[in-house]
Amino acid sequence: MKRLIVNCLAVVFALSALAQAPNQQRFSPEKFQADMEQYIAKEAGLTPREAAAFFPMFREMQKKQRAIYNQMMAESKIKPADEKACKKVIQKRDQVELELKSIQQTYHNKFLSVLPASKVFDVIKAEDQYHRGLFRNWGRSPMVNPMGGNPMGNPMARPRMQQGNRR
Repeated sequence: MKRLIVNCLAVVFALSALAQAPNQQRFSPEKFQADMEQYIAKEAGLTPREAAAFFPMFREMQKKQRAIYNQMMAESKIKPADEKACKKVIQKRDQVELELKSIQQTYHNKFLSVLPASKVFDVIKAEDQYHRGLFRNWGRSPMVNPMGGNPMGNPMARPRMQQGNRR
């Protein structure tokens, strides 16, 4: 009887822990944005003054890109029934991708008006590294601040391979 009670309590505690875990791992766009900006500022060596001039433009660029990307995704969710419609969707998608690149080019030129080219280069590289690091570590641990203080650590850090796992 004691064993049954202990097992039941263990199951209750386990279920309780599982029920709380999803709440701890919810995606927060605001936190993601803040963490990414902190990472970019650190990696690119932005001063507080440079960051204050740069990040409003950066957010504006992302907002425009996100709106276009969301439109593109909505239009391509359902495969058209005939070849002509498929061709039209592909051509529209190509046009939208060119538009995304045009926005990026426009904002890169704006960035160059407030930052030296070397820092803009570092910003572009840091943003790419941040996203790649998060995707590389997706599912390994809760998505928390990649700058430190969490199990994920640096998003760019590759997992160390043990001696037997090297190729």
